[in-house]
Amino acid sequence: MKNQQEERGRRIFNGDLCAQRMSKSVKNQQEERGRPIFNGDLCAQRMSNIGEKMELWFSEMHTPHVKLSIQVSRQLTHVQSKFQRVEVFESPEFGRFLVLDGFMMLSEKDEFIYHEMITHVPMAVHPRAENILVIGAGDGGAVRELAKYEQIKKIDVAEIDAEVVRVCKEFFTTTACGFDDPRVEIFYEDGLRFVRGRENVYDVIIVDSTDPFGPGEGLFSMEFYGNCFRALKSDGILINQHESPFYEKDAQIVRRVHKRIVQSFETSRVYQAHIPTYPSGHWLFGFASKGLHPVRDLNAEKWNALGVATKYYNTNLHRGAFCLPTYVQGMLSAVE
Repeated sequence: MKNQQEERGRRIFNGDLCAQRMSKSVKNQQEERGRPIFNGDLCAQRMSNIGEKMELWFSEMHTPHVKLSIQVSRQLTHVQSKFQRVEVFESPEFGRFLVLDGFMMLSEKDEFIYHEMITHVPMAVHPRAENILVIGAGDGGAVRELAKYEQIKKIDVAEIDAEVVRVCKEFFTTTACGFDDPRVEIFYEDGLRFVRGRENVYDVIIVDSTDPFGPGEGLFSMEFYGNCFRALKSDGILINQHESPFYEKDAQIVRRVHKRIVQSFETSRVYQAHIPTYPSGHWLFGFASKGLHPVRDLNAEKWNALGVATKYYNTNLHRGAFCLPTYVQGMLSAVE
């Protein structure tokens, strides 16, 4: 348990009473955001106020003072891979959701928002994207969205953990269905090493990584962004998940990541989406390129003519997503 108490967001599984009645020793560990605490076998248990019914809850600490709790019907699986703990829960409100090392990665109810915004934004800007690299994305959501484009010839996926792919194929069939597309090839290796040495290969690189610690730590480094730059063609686009700007611990990551990307790419912009199960619900994505602008080079007429089915993304939203709140503009401009 002690080794899991890294940075950001404690997950509390208190099997004896409830997440709100933590032992003193657990409280003392909550000095900074993000120490996953597994205090029990499943998730927080709460006694109902009516009768003796027992309820199960998954709780994710977004800060030492803020948490997201989701009622759980049951735990569907829990395995320890070579890299991380992989769990799937079922809930009445959000359906099934995936948890890695205690961090909530996706839920059936809102995953479409994240996956549509990380894929369709670059696809609507790039004039002829045919070769795509997705780094991370073991759940398959980004691949599912990319598979909607007939013009794409090849989708390479670099995912470090084969167990994540296996679990998602079993429990998230509507998300992982894109893996069956013949254009998809999965490479089970570290994304940092995979992209190293590749040059002028990809039209779009999508970094669908976990948070910047554990298996995903290297995907936030200067070396990695420089390697991505070289792996992209002359009009290539890099998209990455940029974390949330709302809580200070997350905002520090936003500033650090943006500063590194700005130093590597000629064009670097940030856009946003609302994702209910992510910290604060306000989530950012990075758009970096060797020249293409995310709004000026948007070809809305061409993209709309493709007839790509979406639930969240559209070309009007595309433009608006780059209109950031004032506090986020200030946060980014301070490191540019």
